[in-house]
Order: sequence, then structure tokens, then C-alpha cells
Amino acid sequence: MKLEENSQFGFMLDQSKCVGCRTCSLSCKDYKNMPVGVNFRRVFETEGGNWTCKEDGSFEQSVFAYYTSISCNHCSNPSCLKACPTGATMKIKWGIVAIDDSMCIGCKACATACPYGAPQFNHESGHMSKCDGCYERLKEGKNPICVDSCPFRALKAGDITKLREEHGNLASITPLPDASITHPNLCIVPEKHSLPSGNKSAIFHLPQNYQGVKNDII
Repeated sequence: MKLEENSQFGFMLDQSKCVGCRTCSLSCKDYKNMPVGVNFRRVFETEGGNWTCKEDGSFEQSVFAYYTSISCNHCSNPSCLKACPTGATMKIKWGIVAIDDSMCIGCKACATACPYGAPQFNHESGHMSKCDGCYERLKEGKNPICVDSCPFRALKAGDITKLREEHGNLASITPLPDASITHPNLCIVPEKHSLPSGNKSAIFHLPQNYQGVKNDII
């Protein structure tokens, strides 16, 4: 994958292909050698529908579930950047939102401001940390590790303009916030049951409630 000098980096997620296996999340954690509790890429499960008993005793159902793999969206209007009191959070080449450890004081203001939960506190370093798009791989013309590790090819990365031309510009999907807040450089190919942001007819499970995360395994 080659990015032009003035490209804006972004991600594409195809929810119709994502099965919630979390290979993307685990490969990211392994590649970045993150401590327990820090996960740059997370997977949400959204479910809804019900079973209805009919008069003849039979049942009909409208049950559904879909998955949303999410990391930092390297937003065009990043709330984390505006909230940082020291200037440690900044836009670098290809519009990637990055954190300069030498300037970060670990105040967590960026984490509080981000509606996607991208910045996370690293207890080992005492600094905030987040997805940088695998910047060192991008410079070599490679994909982020999460993209290459997905067994179902549900993720793509690259110039967001080209990704949107190919896959559309939808990014406001439950459980994510409305895209108008920070203008994420993300496009989503919805699964047939995907719901718009703000829809309360379904429930979603937080990534930290997965057993491995809850028990401090990952």
C-alpha cells in the first residue's frame, strides 16, 4: 500500500465480513507489545431482535448480531488534539493523529475527549498511547498489522478518499457516535442488520467485557 504525500490515512471496515474473532485486536497488541489493559483496536458486538410465540405455538424470530472493529480513526477534527494541554497530541504525515511521549504528562484529557476511546493510559510508561496506523509500516509501503492479519479481509487501510470512492462514506453506525462530531477518517460497509448511530433498539457489549480482557489475560 502506497500513500501519496498529501493523502489522508483512514480505515475501511466491512461489517458483512467481520465475524468478531478479534484477530485484528490480538495481532495489534502483540505487534505493539502492549501491557495488560491497553488495546488499540477493539471489537464491539451489537445484538438485538427477539423470539415471538405465535398463536399456533410456533416461533418466529428477528434475532441479529454484528461486529464493529475500531481503532483510532485519525479524525479530521480530532477532539483529543484540542483537549491536550501540552500539545503532545498532534497531526503528523498523512493526517495520522499521534502522541509525542516526551510532551505527554499522562493527564488523560485526550481519553476523556475522544468519543471512540482511542487514547489509552499506559501504566508502564505513565503516558497516553494510541493507534498510529503502524506508521513505521506505512513508511515501508506496508499495511497496518490489523489489516494484514484479518483472516476474512474485513479491514482495509489507505487514502480515505479512495476508500470512500470504493466503499461509500458511511461511518455513523451503532455503537459508534455520529460521524459529524469528529469527522473520522473511517468508512463502513454495513452488515444487513447494522443500525444508525444513536439507535437504542439494540444492545452492545463493550470490548473490555470479553472474558480475556476481564480476567487480565490481554
